[in-house]
Amino acid sequence: MVPEFEATCLGIRLLLPDAVRESAFLLANVGTGTSVHVIDGERHRRVGGTGLGGGTIVGLSRLLAGIDEYDAIVAAASRGDRAAADLKVRHIYEGLEPPIDGELTASNFGRVQPGSAIGDGQAGSISREDALASVIGMVGEAVATLCVSAAAANGVKTIVYIGSSFNGNAPLRRAIESYTRFRGGEPHFVENGEFSGALGALLRIGRATV
Repeated sequence: MVPEFEATCLGIRLLLPDAVRESAFLLANVGTGTSVHVIDGERHRRVGGTGLGGGTIVGLSRLLAGIDEYDAIVAAASRGDRAAADLKVRHIYEGLEPPIDGELTASNFGRVQPGSAIGDGQAGSISREDALASVIGMVGEAVATLCVSAAAANGVKTIVYIGSSFNGNAPLRRAIESYTRFRGGEPHFVENGEFSGALGALLRIGRATV
């Protein structure tokens, strides 16, 4: 048996470029939920996490739109407009110059009106595509907020994002990348990063049998 966190933190080092690997960084593994670690050379420690992740996206999509196939969720969300359900700063300051970026989210799903439904075609209703776009955006912004705060608390700026939730999910990546940069972090997304745990386990087993 190889501890999951240890294997992931060990395996990610092989997938990172030297410029990232040679300094301390925050690792966010966004799977069903999200686990957050600080890695500094050979040392690593878990500094937090959240239950928000790919499982949240699937669960809420099933409840809101009756869709539970991940590729179908992402495809629908890619056609949606978050501004239909999310309250943006520009909505609050309509007709005025907002004091911060008007595209920032003031309240996730804050524009949904009483009596609104999803996909019923009635006035004030929210399309499935718009609702799913907002679900993915909400998860992305929450994960990015946690990670930037954890990075700052631990004196690092670089945040490495891995996990199966990013597979084919451009909306999630955009939400996390843009909000991480807005909050002053430096996001890095690792190709095949979801295999870090398996790779680390092989390395650990290899060491143990030498």
